[in-house]
Amino acid sequence: MEILVIRHGQSQADLEDRHEGRADFPLTELGMRQASLLAEWCRVNYPPELIISSPMKRTSATAQLLSEATGSPLEWEPDLVEWNNGLLAGLTRAEAQARFPRPAGGRKPHDTYAETESLIDFRARAERFWSRFTHGYILPGRYKRIALVSHGGMINLLFRCFLALPVVSDINFVTGDTGVHLWLVEQGRKTVVFTNRLDHLRGLD
Repeated sequence: MEILVIRHGQSQADLEDRHEGRADFPLTELGMRQASLLAEWCRVNYPPELIISSPMKRTSATAQLLSEATGSPLEWEPDLVEWNNGLLAGLTRAEAQARFPRPAGGRKPHDTYAETESLIDFRARAERFWSRFTHGYILPGRYKRIALVSHGGMINLLFRCFLALPVVSDINFVTGDTGVHLWLVEQGRKTVVFTNRLDHLRGLD
């Protein structure tokens, strides 16, 4: 089975240099154009049979455009929402640094400073989704291709789940606005076919 892993388009928080996370900003006009181009590209090249998406505004708008373009049913999945950044949500980066400076020596995996979700808890949430997804959807003959629409931080942790990387890792996976990754699970073998594909945005101003 193929798994398309997709990040949402540009959001208003991106323009304002704000901590987004659980702050529920909508897509910008550019973000909607990005998502429309993504949807058409997927329709032509990798149409999913099912879309599973975070229900936040920026992901839901992206997923709905993909669903409309491909005719694929859409399911909402709360565990795919972004990192819970607590009191940082919605603050500009300058405001956050002034009000909630990072702990001395950097953030530790167990830290919940500023009422944030710890890295350990964030990873556990990703693992919970991945376990349910693996046992409920990656079944012989059930689906050929499913799309997961989520956020940069969650996608990074889903990569770690997929590749069985440790909680603490110096390996990170970048995903641009509407970036697409393709994974393949076949006879117990897992393959990363491509990462952060942005072909659909060529020529976009």
